[in-house]
Amino acid sequence: MISLFDITLRLNGFPIKEAKAELQKIVNLSEQEYVLFLEKKKKEIVDFHLENNPFYSQLAGNSTAKSWEELPILNKQNLQKPLEERLSKGYSKKTVYLNKTSGSSGTPFVFAKDKYSHALTWASNIMRFGWFGIDFNHSYQARFYGIPMDFIGYQKERFKDFLSGRFRFPVFDLSDAILEKFLKKFRTKKFDYINGYTSSIVLFAKYLEKKNIVLKDICPTLKACFVTSEMLFESDKKLLEKQFGIPIINEYGASELDLIAFENPKGEWQVNAETLFVEILDENNNPVPHGTEGKIVITSLFNKANPFIRYEIGDIGILDEKSTPQKPILKKLIGRTNDVAVLPSGKKSPGLTFYYVTKSIIEDDGNVKEFIIKQTKLDTFEIEYISENELVSEQIQKIKEAIDLYLEPNLIFTFTRKTVLARTNRGKLKQFKSYL
Repeated sequence: MISLFDITLRLNGFPIKEAKAELQKIVNLSEQEYVLFLEKKKKEIVDFHLENNPFYSQLAGNSTAKSWEELPILNKQNLQKPLEERLSKGYSKKTVYLNKTSGSSGTPFVFAKDKYSHALTWASNIMRFGWFGIDFNHSYQARFYGIPMDFIGYQKERFKDFLSGRFRFPVFDLSDAILEKFLKKFRTKKFDYINGYTSSIVLFAKYLEKKNIVLKDICPTLKACFVTSEMLFESDKKLLEKQFGIPIINEYGASELDLIAFENPKGEWQVNAETLFVEILDENNNPVPHGTEGKIVITSLFNKANPFIRYEIGDIGILDEKSTPQKPILKKLIGRTNDVAVLPSGKKSPGLTFYYVTKSIIEDDGNVKEFIIKQTKLDTFEIEYISENELVSEQIQKIKEAIDLYLEPNLIFTFTRKTVLARTNRGKLKQFKSYL
Protein backbone atom coordinates (compact mmCIF):
# COMPACT_ATOMS: atom_id res chain seq x y z
CA MET A 1 0.00 0.00 0.00
CA ILE A 2 1.43 3.40 -0.92
CA SER A 3 1.98 6.09 1.69
CA LEU A 4 -0.93 8.19 0.45
CA PHE A 5 -1.03 10.33 3.57
CA ASP A 6 2.65 11.37 3.42
CA ILE A 7 2.40 11.92 -0.34
CA THR A 8 -0.66 14.19 0.07
CA LEU A 9 1.22 16.26 2.67
CA ARG A 10 4.25 16.60 0.37
CA LEU A 11 2.09 17.58 -2.63
CA ASN A 12 0.56 20.32 -0.49
CA GLY A 13 4.03 21.66 0.26
CA PHE A 14 4.46 20.24 3.77
CA PRO A 15 8.01 18.82 4.11
CA ILE A 16 6.99 15.80 6.17
CA LYS A 17 10.20 13.82 5.69
CA GLU A 18 12.39 16.64 7.05
CA ALA A 19 9.92 17.27 9.89
CA LYS A 20 9.94 13.60 10.94
CA ALA A 21 13.77 13.64 10.96
CA GLU A 22 13.91 16.81 13.09
CA LEU A 23 11.32 15.47 15.53
CA GLN A 24 13.30 12.24 15.93
CA LYS A 25 16.40 14.31 16.76
CA ILE A 26 14.53 16.26 19.46
CA VAL A 27 13.11 13.05 20.98
CA ASN A 28 16.61 11.55 21.16
CA LEU A 29 18.15 14.48 23.07
CA SER A 30 19.46 13.81 26.57
CA GLU A 31 17.87 15.70 29.48
CA GLN A 32 20.72 18.31 29.49
CA GLU A 33 20.70 18.69 25.71
CA TYR A 34 16.94 19.17 25.79
CA VAL A 35 17.15 22.08 28.29
CA LEU A 36 19.67 23.82 25.98
CA PHE A 37 17.50 23.09 22.94
CA LEU A 38 14.44 24.60 24.67
CA GLU A 39 16.22 27.82 25.69
CA LYS A 40 17.65 28.18 22.18
CA LYS A 41 14.26 27.67 20.48
CA LYS A 42 12.51 30.11 22.85
CA LYS A 43 15.09 32.79 22.12
CA GLU A 44 15.04 32.10 18.36
CA ILE A 45 11.25 32.34 18.03
CA VAL A 46 11.01 35.54 20.11
CA ASP A 47 13.87 37.22 18.22
CA PHE A 48 12.34 36.19 14.90
CA HIS A 49 8.92 37.69 15.68
CA LEU A 50 10.33 40.85 17.27
CA GLU A 51 12.26 41.41 14.06
CA ASN A 52 9.79 40.18 11.42
CA ASN A 53 6.34 40.63 12.93
CA PRO A 54 5.19 44.24 13.44
CA PHE A 55 2.08 43.06 15.31
CA TYR A 56 4.20 41.17 17.85
CA SER A 57 6.97 43.73 18.24
CA GLN A 58 4.36 46.41 18.94
CA LEU A 59 2.69 44.17 21.51
CA ALA A 60 6.02 43.36 23.17
CA GLY A 61 7.07 47.00 23.20
CA ASN A 62 9.88 46.53 20.64
CA SER A 63 12.47 45.56 23.24
CA THR A 64 14.78 42.71 22.29
CA ALA A 65 16.51 42.60 25.66
CA LYS A 66 13.41 41.46 27.55
CA SER A 67 13.61 38.48 29.82
CA TRP A 68 11.12 35.68 29.16
CA GLU A 69 8.98 36.61 32.20
CA GLU A 70 8.55 40.16 30.89
CA LEU A 71 7.16 39.08 27.52
CA PRO A 72 3.44 39.86 27.20
CA ILE A 73 0.80 37.17 27.63
CA LEU A 74 -1.00 36.86 24.32
CA ASN A 75 -4.74 36.18 24.43
CA LYS A 76 -7.43 35.38 21.89
CA GLN A 77 -8.71 38.96 21.88
CA ASN A 78 -5.25 40.18 20.77
CA LEU A 79 -5.50 37.81 17.82
CA GLN A 80 -8.96 38.86 16.66
CA LYS A 81 -7.75 41.23 13.99
CA PRO A 82 -7.28 40.66 10.24
CA LEU A 83 -4.66 38.00 9.53
CA GLU A 84 -2.72 40.36 7.22
CA GLU A 85 -1.94 42.48 10.27
CA ARG A 86 -0.54 39.46 12.15
CA LEU A 87 1.49 37.66 9.46
CA SER A 88 5.27 37.81 9.64
CA LYS A 89 7.28 39.44 6.85
CA GLY A 90 7.95 37.04 4.00
CA TYR A 91 4.68 35.12 4.49
CA SER A 92 1.42 35.56 2.62
CA LYS A 93 -1.94 33.76 2.75
CA LYS A 94 -0.81 31.78 -0.31
CA THR A 95 2.38 30.41 1.27
CA VAL A 96 1.06 29.28 4.67
CA TYR A 97 -1.33 26.75 6.16
CA LEU A 98 -4.53 28.63 7.04
CA ASN A 99 -7.33 27.59 9.38
CA LYS A 100 -9.61 28.98 12.00
CA THR A 101 -10.15 28.00 15.62
CA SER A 102 -13.34 26.20 16.53
CA GLY A 103 -14.64 29.04 18.66
CA SER A 104 -15.51 26.69 21.53
CA SER A 105 -14.00 29.34 23.81
CA GLY A 106 -16.43 31.87 22.33
CA THR A 107 -13.54 33.73 20.65
CA PRO A 108 -12.82 32.31 17.17
CA PHE A 109 -10.08 33.69 14.92
CA VAL A 110 -8.16 32.80 11.75
CA PHE A 111 -4.54 31.70 12.16
CA ALA A 112 -1.57 30.74 9.98
CA LYS A 113 1.25 28.24 10.34
CA ASP A 114 4.28 28.17 8.11
CA LYS A 115 4.47 24.94 6.13
CA TYR A 116 7.41 23.55 8.06
CA SER A 117 5.81 24.04 11.47
CA HIS A 118 2.60 22.45 10.19
CA ALA A 119 4.60 19.49 8.89
CA LEU A 120 6.08 19.17 12.41
CA THR A 121 2.54 19.11 13.82
CA TRP A 122 1.77 16.14 11.58
CA ALA A 123 5.08 14.45 12.45
CA SER A 124 4.19 14.81 16.13
CA ASN A 125 0.68 13.36 15.55
CA ILE A 126 2.13 10.46 13.56
CA MET A 127 4.61 9.66 16.33
CA ARG A 128 2.02 9.76 19.12
CA PHE A 129 -0.59 7.68 17.32
CA GLY A 130 2.25 5.29 16.49
CA TRP A 131 2.61 4.55 20.22
CA PHE A 132 -0.64 2.59 19.84
CA GLY A 133 0.14 0.84 16.56
CA ILE A 134 -1.72 3.36 14.38
CA ASP A 135 -0.11 4.38 11.09
CA PHE A 136 -1.78 7.26 9.21
CA ASN A 137 -0.63 5.84 5.88
CA HIS A 138 -2.29 2.47 6.36
CA SER A 139 -4.72 2.56 9.30
CA TYR A 140 -8.43 3.11 8.61
CA GLN A 141 -10.10 5.70 10.84
CA ALA A 142 -13.71 5.93 12.02
CA ARG A 143 -14.07 9.68 12.51
CA PHE A 144 -16.77 11.16 14.78
CA TYR A 145 -16.73 14.82 13.79
CA GLY A 146 -18.79 17.66 12.37
CA ILE A 147 -18.91 18.24 8.62
CA PRO A 148 -19.78 21.34 6.56
CA MET A 149 -23.40 21.13 5.48
CA ASP A 150 -23.09 23.11 2.22
CA PHE A 151 -22.71 20.92 -0.88
CA ILE A 152 -19.19 21.97 -1.94
CA GLY A 153 -17.81 22.02 1.63
CA TYR A 154 -19.37 18.60 2.27
CA GLN A 155 -17.87 17.01 -0.88
CA LYS A 156 -14.47 18.58 -0.21
CA GLU A 157 -14.41 17.16 3.34
CA ARG A 158 -15.47 13.70 2.11
CA PHE A 159 -12.68 13.77 -0.50
CA LYS A 160 -10.15 14.78 2.18
CA ASP A 161 -11.43 11.86 4.28
CA PHE A 162 -10.91 9.50 1.35
CA LEU A 163 -7.29 10.69 0.85
CA SER A 164 -6.61 10.45 4.59
CA GLY A 165 -7.95 6.91 4.99
CA ARG A 166 -10.93 7.75 7.16
CA PHE A 167 -14.69 7.35 7.15
CA ARG A 168 -16.68 10.15 8.76
CA PHE A 169 -19.69 9.77 11.04
CA PRO A 170 -21.27 13.27 11.21
CA VAL A 171 -22.28 14.07 14.79
CA PHE A 172 -25.11 16.57 14.34
CA ASP A 173 -27.87 13.97 14.60
CA LEU A 174 -27.24 11.16 17.05
CA SER A 175 -30.70 9.65 17.28
CA ASP A 176 -31.00 5.87 17.74
CA ALA A 177 -31.87 5.39 14.05
CA ILE A 178 -28.63 7.11 13.04
CA LEU A 179 -26.55 5.26 15.66
CA GLU A 180 -27.96 2.01 14.26
CA LYS A 181 -26.57 3.05 10.84
CA PHE A 182 -23.19 3.77 12.48
CA LEU A 183 -23.25 0.28 13.95
CA LYS A 184 -23.92 -1.25 10.51
CA LYS A 185 -20.78 0.45 9.17
CA PHE A 186 -18.70 -1.11 11.97
CA ARG A 187 -20.06 -4.51 10.99
CA THR A 188 -18.99 -4.09 7.36
CA LYS A 189 -15.81 -1.97 7.42
CA LYS A 190 -12.39 -2.87 8.80
CA PHE A 191 -11.70 0.13 11.00
CA ASP A 192 -8.36 0.27 12.85
CA TYR A 193 -9.24 3.09 15.22
CA ILE A 194 -11.86 5.63 16.29
CA ASN A 195 -11.12 9.35 16.58
CA GLY A 196 -13.40 12.26 17.43
CA TYR A 197 -15.42 14.34 19.85
CA THR A 198 -15.82 12.81 23.29
CA SER A 199 -19.55 13.51 23.71
CA SER A 200 -20.61 11.82 20.46
CA ILE A 201 -18.38 8.78 21.02
CA VAL A 202 -19.81 8.43 24.54
CA LEU A 203 -23.37 8.55 23.12
CA PHE A 204 -22.49 5.78 20.69
CA ALA A 205 -21.12 3.70 23.60
CA LYS A 206 -24.37 4.21 25.55
CA TYR A 207 -26.27 2.94 22.52
CA LEU A 208 -24.03 -0.15 22.40
CA GLU A 209 -24.57 -0.67 26.12
CA LYS A 210 -28.34 -0.62 25.60
CA LYS A 211 -28.00 -3.21 22.85
CA ASN A 212 -25.49 -5.20 24.89
CA ILE A 213 -22.87 -5.11 22.13
CA VAL A 214 -19.08 -4.86 22.47
CA LEU A 215 -17.75 -3.08 19.39
CA LYS A 216 -14.54 -5.11 19.13
CA ASP A 217 -16.68 -8.27 18.79
CA ILE A 218 -18.31 -7.00 15.61
CA CYS A 219 -15.27 -5.07 14.31
CA PRO A 220 -12.25 -7.18 15.37
CA THR A 221 -9.72 -4.97 13.51
CA LEU A 222 -10.20 -2.10 16.03
CA LYS A 223 -7.07 -1.28 18.06
CA ALA A 224 -7.75 1.98 19.92
CA CYS A 225 -10.06 4.95 20.40
CA PHE A 226 -8.79 8.54 20.67
CA VAL A 227 -11.12 11.16 22.17
CA THR A 228 -10.59 14.88 21.84
CA SER A 229 -12.05 18.41 22.15
CA GLU A 230 -14.28 17.80 25.14
CA MET A 231 -13.74 16.59 28.71
CA LEU A 232 -13.53 12.82 29.19
CA PHE A 233 -14.93 11.88 32.60
CA GLU A 234 -13.64 8.83 34.45
CA SER A 235 -17.08 7.15 34.39
CA ASP A 236 -17.33 7.74 30.62
CA LYS A 237 -13.86 6.31 30.09
CA LYS A 238 -14.89 3.12 31.91
CA LEU A 239 -18.05 2.89 29.80
CA LEU A 240 -16.03 3.32 26.57
CA GLU A 241 -13.51 0.67 27.61
CA LYS A 242 -16.32 -1.73 28.44
CA GLN A 243 -18.42 -1.20 25.28
CA PHE A 244 -15.56 -0.83 22.78
CA GLY A 245 -13.19 -3.45 24.22
CA ILE A 246 -10.11 -1.41 23.22
CA PRO A 247 -7.78 1.15 24.92
CA ILE A 248 -9.29 4.65 25.22
CA ILE A 249 -6.70 7.41 24.73
CA ASN A 250 -7.32 10.96 25.82
CA GLU A 251 -5.82 13.79 23.78
CA TYR A 252 -5.87 17.52 24.32
CA GLY A 253 -5.03 19.86 21.49
CA ALA A 254 -5.77 23.19 19.87
CA SER A 255 -6.03 23.66 16.13
CA GLU A 256 -3.90 26.82 16.24
CA LEU A 257 -1.06 25.02 18.06
CA ASP A 258 -0.66 21.25 17.97
CA LEU A 259 -1.49 18.28 20.11
CA ILE A 260 -0.82 19.73 23.56
CA ALA A 261 -1.01 16.56 25.64
CA PHE A 262 -1.54 12.95 24.64
CA GLU A 263 -2.01 9.93 26.86
CA ASN A 264 1.05 7.71 26.56
CA PRO A 265 0.98 3.90 26.87
CA LYS A 266 1.63 4.23 30.63
CA GLY A 267 -1.61 6.17 31.01
CA GLU A 268 0.12 9.52 31.68
CA TRP A 269 -1.03 12.65 29.89
CA GLN A 270 2.31 13.53 28.33
CA VAL A 271 2.73 17.14 27.23
CA ASN A 272 4.15 17.76 23.77
CA ALA A 273 7.53 19.26 24.70
CA GLU A 274 8.98 18.78 21.20
CA THR A 275 7.13 21.58 19.40
CA LEU A 276 5.57 23.49 22.33
CA PHE A 277 6.60 25.06 25.61
CA VAL A 278 3.81 24.87 28.19
CA GLU A 279 3.65 27.07 31.30
CA ILE A 280 1.12 27.09 34.14
CA LEU A 281 0.71 30.63 35.51
CA ASP A 282 -1.24 32.32 38.30
CA GLU A 283 -3.47 35.42 38.03
CA ASN A 284 -0.39 37.68 37.98
CA ASN A 285 1.30 35.63 35.26
CA ASN A 286 3.85 34.09 37.60
CA PRO A 287 4.69 30.39 37.21
CA VAL A 288 3.06 28.16 39.84
CA PRO A 289 4.77 25.10 41.38
CA HIS A 290 4.01 21.70 39.84
CA GLY A 291 0.89 20.25 41.40
CA THR A 292 -0.82 23.67 41.58
CA GLU A 293 -3.58 24.74 39.23
CA GLY A 294 -3.23 27.77 36.99
CA LYS A 295 -3.93 29.03 33.52
CA ILE A 296 -2.30 27.18 30.64
CA VAL A 297 0.01 29.39 28.58
CA ILE A 298 1.67 27.93 25.49
CA THR A 299 4.48 28.90 23.14
CA SER A 300 4.74 27.41 19.68
CA LEU A 301 8.49 26.92 19.25
CA PHE A 302 8.49 26.64 15.45
CA ASN A 303 5.65 28.72 13.97
CA LYS A 304 7.22 31.68 12.19
CA ALA A 305 4.15 32.75 10.20
CA ASN A 306 2.11 33.74 13.26
CA PRO A 307 3.38 34.44 16.76
CA PHE A 308 2.01 32.14 19.46
CA ILE A 309 4.37 33.20 22.23
CA ARG A 310 3.11 32.88 25.84
CA TYR A 311 -0.36 32.40 24.42
CA GLU A 312 -3.15 31.99 26.96
CA ILE A 313 -5.33 29.30 25.51
CA GLY A 314 -8.24 29.81 27.92
CA ASP A 315 -7.89 26.54 29.85
CA ILE A 316 -6.97 25.81 33.45
CA GLY A 317 -4.75 22.86 34.34
CA ILE A 318 -2.20 21.29 36.67
CA LEU A 319 1.23 19.85 35.82
CA ASP A 320 2.20 16.74 37.74
CA GLU A 321 4.85 17.01 40.47
CA LYS A 322 6.96 14.44 38.61
CA SER A 323 7.15 16.60 35.45
CA THR A 324 10.56 17.38 33.97
CA PRO A 325 11.29 19.98 31.24
CA GLN A 326 11.66 17.17 28.70
CA LYS A 327 8.66 15.19 29.89
CA PRO A 328 6.00 17.38 31.45
CA ILE A 329 2.90 15.44 32.56
CA LEU A 330 -0.51 17.09 32.64
CA LYS A 331 -2.08 15.90 35.89
CA LYS A 332 -5.45 17.47 35.31
CA LEU A 333 -7.26 19.64 32.81
CA ILE A 334 -9.87 21.54 34.77
CA GLY A 335 -11.65 23.16 31.87
CA ARG A 336 -12.05 26.51 30.24
CA THR A 337 -11.60 29.76 32.12
CA ASN A 338 -14.82 31.12 30.62
CA ASP A 339 -16.83 28.18 31.95
CA VAL A 340 -16.92 29.39 35.53
CA ALA A 341 -20.14 30.01 37.40
CA VAL A 342 -20.28 32.92 39.80
CA LEU A 343 -22.76 32.24 42.62
CA PRO A 344 -24.83 34.68 44.75
CA SER A 345 -22.47 34.20 47.74
CA GLY A 346 -19.56 35.35 45.53
CA LYS A 347 -18.22 31.80 45.32
CA LYS A 348 -16.76 30.81 41.94
CA SER A 349 -17.28 27.29 40.71
CA PRO A 350 -16.10 25.67 37.47
CA GLY A 351 -19.10 24.80 35.31
CA LEU A 352 -17.89 21.23 35.42
CA THR A 353 -18.84 21.01 39.10
CA PHE A 354 -22.54 21.10 38.17
CA TYR A 355 -21.85 18.66 35.47
CA TYR A 356 -20.30 16.20 37.93
CA VAL A 357 -23.12 16.70 40.43
CA THR A 358 -25.94 16.18 37.96
CA LYS A 359 -24.08 13.49 36.06
CA SER A 360 -23.54 11.31 39.12
CA ILE A 361 -27.27 11.29 39.87
CA ILE A 362 -28.72 11.32 36.39
CA GLU A 363 -26.53 8.54 35.06
CA ASP A 364 -27.56 5.80 37.45
CA ASP A 365 -30.20 4.28 35.21
CA GLY A 366 -28.99 5.42 31.79
CA ASN A 367 -32.25 7.29 31.15
CA VAL A 368 -30.63 10.67 30.43
CA LYS A 369 -28.45 10.62 27.30
CA GLU A 370 -26.92 14.10 27.31
CA PHE A 371 -27.40 17.40 29.04
CA ILE A 372 -26.11 20.95 29.09
CA ILE A 373 -26.30 23.56 31.83
CA LYS A 374 -26.84 27.29 31.25
CA GLN A 375 -26.47 29.99 33.87
CA THR A 376 -29.00 32.71 33.05
CA LYS A 377 -28.87 34.76 36.29
CA LEU A 378 -26.68 34.81 39.36
CA ASP A 379 -28.94 32.30 41.10
CA THR A 380 -30.70 30.71 38.11
CA PHE A 381 -29.65 27.75 35.98
CA GLU A 382 -31.36 25.89 33.17
CA ILE A 383 -30.61 22.24 32.54
CA GLU A 384 -31.57 20.98 29.09
CA TYR A 385 -31.50 17.24 28.66
CA ILE A 386 -32.34 14.40 26.28
CA SER A 387 -33.83 11.28 27.82
CA GLU A 388 -36.01 8.24 27.23
CA ASN A 389 -38.37 9.41 30.00
CA GLU A 390 -38.99 12.78 31.62
CA LEU A 391 -37.14 13.31 34.93
CA VAL A 392 -39.43 12.69 37.88
CA SER A 393 -39.68 14.90 40.97
CA GLU A 394 -37.60 12.52 43.16
CA GLN A 395 -34.71 12.71 40.69
CA ILE A 396 -34.97 16.48 40.54
CA GLN A 397 -35.08 16.63 44.34
CA LYS A 398 -31.91 14.52 44.54
CA ILE A 399 -30.10 16.80 42.10
CA LYS A 400 -31.14 19.85 44.13
CA GLU A 401 -29.85 18.29 47.35
CA ALA A 402 -26.51 17.49 45.73
CA ILE A 403 -26.25 21.04 44.39
CA ASP A 404 -26.97 22.49 47.85
CA LEU A 405 -24.19 20.31 49.18
CA TYR A 406 -21.52 20.87 46.50
CA LEU A 407 -22.28 24.47 45.59
CA GLU A 408 -24.63 26.39 47.84
CA PRO A 409 -28.31 26.38 48.88
CA ASN A 410 -31.18 28.41 47.36
CA LEU A 411 -30.13 28.18 43.72
CA ILE A 412 -33.00 27.97 41.22
CA PHE A 413 -32.92 25.19 38.64
CA THR A 414 -35.29 24.50 35.76
CA PHE A 415 -35.22 21.26 33.80
CA THR A 416 -36.26 21.16 30.14
CA ARG A 417 -36.45 17.95 28.19
CA LYS A 418 -35.36 18.33 24.55
CA THR A 419 -35.24 16.07 21.52
CA VAL A 420 -31.91 17.54 20.38
CA LEU A 421 -29.27 19.74 22.05
CA ALA A 422 -27.59 22.67 20.34
CA ARG A 423 -24.03 21.92 19.25
CA THR A 424 -21.50 24.35 17.81
CA ASN A 425 -21.25 24.55 14.02
CA ARG A 426 -18.37 22.05 14.28
CA GLY A 427 -20.49 19.57 16.20
CA LYS A 428 -19.07 20.10 19.68
CA LEU A 429 -21.32 19.98 22.71
CA LYS A 430 -20.71 22.92 25.04
CA GLN A 431 -21.41 21.43 28.46
CA PHE A 432 -21.73 24.58 30.53
CA LYS A 433 -22.33 28.16 29.48
CA SER A 434 -22.70 31.26 31.57
CA TYR A 435 -24.85 34.02 30.07
CA LEU A 436 -23.96 36.54 32.79
